[in-house]
Amino acid sequence: MAIQVLIIEDEKLIRWSLRQKLEQKGYQVTEAERGRTGLDYIESRQFDLIMLDHKLPDVTGLEILRRLRESDQNVVVIMMTAYSRIEDAVEAIKLGAYDYVPKPFQMDLLLLTIEKALETTQLRREVWELRRHLQHEYGFDRIIGKDPSMLRLFDVVNEIAQSSATTVFLRGETGTGKDLFAKVIHYNSDRAPKPFMNITCTAISESLLESELFGHERGAFTDARSQKKGLFELADGGTVFLDEVGDMPASLQGKLLRFLEDRTFRRVGGTEEIRVDVRILAATNRDIEKAVEEGAFRRDLLYRLNVVPIDLPPLHERGDDLRLLAQYYVANFATEFKKEITKISKTAHDKLSAYHWPGNVRELRNVCERAVLLCKGPTIDADDIVLGRMGPAATETEIQSLKLPPGGIDFESFERQLLQQALSRAGNNQTKAAKLLKLSRDTFRYRLEKHGLL
Repeated sequence: MAIQVLIIEDEKLIRWSLRQKLEQKGYQVTEAERGRTGLDYIESRQFDLIMLDHKLPDVTGLEILRRLRESDQNVVVIMMTAYSRIEDAVEAIKLGAYDYVPKPFQMDLLLLTIEKALETTQLRREVWELRRHLQHEYGFDRIIGKDPSMLRLFDVVNEIAQSSATTVFLRGETGTGKDLFAKVIHYNSDRAPKPFMNITCTAISESLLESELFGHERGAFTDARSQKKGLFELADGGTVFLDEVGDMPASLQGKLLRFLEDRTFRRVGGTEEIRVDVRILAATNRDIEKAVEEGAFRRDLLYRLNVVPIDLPPLHERGDDLRLLAQYYVANFATEFKKEITKISKTAHDKLSAYHWPGNVRELRNVCERAVLLCKGPTIDADDIVLGRMGPAATETEIQSLKLPPGGIDFESFERQLLQQALSRAGNNQTKAAKLLKLSRDTFRYRLEKHGLL
């Protein structure tokens, strides 16, 4: 598709010479002698570049630029003028003009400027398309759920996304979709054009986590060969998602609290106070009040995070959403694996409904994927539904039958042995071993590192 260029210029000779050169480059050119004619074209068509004269018979180029910015933020504009004033050039750049070119201009230099401007146009369009895709991908209509608890949650999340709230606390069991709702909040807010940065607080070591969040100065520690900006600084104007914040190391909890209080921080090894505007979305699957009582989590940090709490319901409390989600995942995987599966049998639905779903929606997705792979016909049957991973999990009765010896146990040693057994049974596959212990992979790796098993 040819690049579309609009020339708004009252001098016929300039329009003609520009058109000749641009058409030689393969561009498709539209001319407008008056400003209002140019505005009519802009309203009815999409252009990649606009060549705009500053002084026109009916309206000024700056007025057109102002009106253009109200309707299309992506088109690139090059201003042209024979009456060059610093004030006008500054105003044009403030209004978003790519460049301000004085007349008479050298055609070769102008063509070079046009080529660079069109590169900017392409980048802007790609960013806009990506943003549009993300807003569609994380729109409210993409979340499956009609249970009253979910409908109320949608209302709350929508209000938060549109609000100026800068700290939101997402709470819920593993697999309930905290990361999904974090993205929904970001991409449905006015912060959507800015970065969404996320980090799992247990995925990396304590010292590296501080550097990832706050950045570091050159020479701050071994291997810090250059200055590095942290997530808070990189996300300025956007959102930072802190997953598993309930397991954040105690030494960093105080620094996070300070940042939440005034949105300022110092890079590791730095002295400069840096201020940023970011929305913090924190998430945990931990019983955070219990962690506070046990001294593992700061009470004042909990108060600061809990300004806007969102509690995500577990799957077993979402009524008929289980059926809707199962149908959705089966249809998606059937398409992905090119299998002609049209429905889920009643016995299969009954089997799904009788299960407690400790892994919630994430576990249901995995079960549906496996069912589609196992299914031999057009209908998912109960035999295709495999619940529990790597064999049956311990039942509640079996867990309660474990007795604490009268003399107590070394819990650290007990935990280490459980990790080693899980790794052995899973053939040293960390992801499978984590599933055996009903842990996320990041939490599992954190515990391996803690016991020196990595």
